[in-house]
Amino acid sequence: MNVAKSQVWQPCKKKRYELGRTLGEGTFAKVKFARNLETDENVAIKILDKEKVLKHKMIGQIKREISTMKLIRHPNVIRMYEVMASKTKIYIVMEFVTGGELFDKIASRGRLKEDEARKYFQQLINAVDYCHSRGVYHRDLKPENLLLDANGVLKVSDFGLSALPQQVREDGLLHTTCGTPNYVAPEVINNKGYDGAKADLWSCGVILFVLMAGYLPFEESNLMALYKKIFKAEFTCPSWFSSSAKKLIKRILDPNPSTRITINEVLTNEWFKKGFKPPVFEQEEVTLDDVNSIFNESMDSPNLVVERRDERPPAAPVTMNAFELISTSQGLNLSSLFEKQMGLVKRETRFTSKCPANEIISKIEQAATPMGFDVKKNNFKMKLYGEKSGRKGHLSIATEIFEVAPSLHMVELRKAGGDTLEFHKFYKNLSTGLKDIVWKTGDEVKEEGNNGAAVSTT
Repeated sequence: MNVAKSQVWQPCKKKRYELGRTLGEGTFAKVKFARNLETDENVAIKILDKEKVLKHKMIGQIKREISTMKLIRHPNVIRMYEVMASKTKIYIVMEFVTGGELFDKIASRGRLKEDEARKYFQQLINAVDYCHSRGVYHRDLKPENLLLDANGVLKVSDFGLSALPQQVREDGLLHTTCGTPNYVAPEVINNKGYDGAKADLWSCGVILFVLMAGYLPFEESNLMALYKKIFKAEFTCPSWFSSSAKKLIKRILDPNPSTRITINEVLTNEWFKKGFKPPVFEQEEVTLDDVNSIFNESMDSPNLVVERRDERPPAAPVTMNAFELISTSQGLNLSSLFEKQMGLVKRETRFTSKCPANEIISKIEQAATPMGFDVKKNNFKMKLYGEKSGRKGHLSIATEIFEVAPSLHMVELRKAGGDTLEFHKFYKNLSTGLKDIVWKTGDEVKEEGNNGAAVSTT
């Protein structure tokens, strides 16, 4: 390997994680693929910058997220294995899932058949019901926060906005307005307090509608117009919904929380119960004693770690090893590594090229600049920043080039900020300018030739 990987080293437990490629990133954190060198297990490590957390007064939120993830031990919730800290970073070691987001499945297929949608909805309700039994309310349930493992099992993720029992006021209600507008319950917007369980169930109802319809029940470009529709529960079920599914969705999307169906009632609903398999898992005793210690910089802290890194600047792209290569596919199916269609993308996408790394960087810059993107380069990584603000702020894309073999590179593009659908549109436009550098197999070239398409071989 031409560049040494950084490693997280824990002296007291003698446990090491080899950090690999970045899986996702936000303002305050990055999520990296990693491997436990003791067990060879693949994991995801969320890395937070302590200085940024302190500067933006986010200690309470981070502690809450970690506490929440420690409390929840359920087959349909992302598992947190451990939390560690260095003097400058916080490391949250989590279960690594390879099946992508449920959002991607909807984006690629339009909508799911009723039986398949019901299967995911059942798993979602299982997870949410368990969270509520532990006093945890998610408050940001949406398809983008629902992941799938290699076997298609749903996993609820991203507890950054979750609420714990101590946040419930004397009136028994929560009072923080949060969530994603299209999925948020009317009483949350009302700002008069809300029941966390009932608000979460509303979001589950919106998700069920999206799974079966392929579009949102409440959608308006103007936020006030959107809220008016939500307050009135102004939506229409498509004709292909079964009558029993329509009835259940209408009972969940009841704008009055006092008459809205409860999760216990959903569990006994005939439509819901079809093919239902209750989850099987063991309850575990959980302690939160170590959560405070991650902000303790004393060398005596059992959670303190050090990060070792080779600081030499890379002369070539990072070589992707077999563990990371497999991690980019769903399960062990490597056919999805080298996508045939550049039009179908997720929050991240990748393509392969036989061109030199410098040429790839140059081509991406040439294609992105006319589209209104500012390009910043750092060795074999690039950041593309959109000049215009979109639905969720400015679109930004992180790009990294990996060496898969001496004459073959894999290029990965990830949405670092902004709207996912806008990223889809951006990539479709970008791919036009990159078609000359994308590696095609012989079968693909032949297929394009038979279709009368312009054939480009590299």
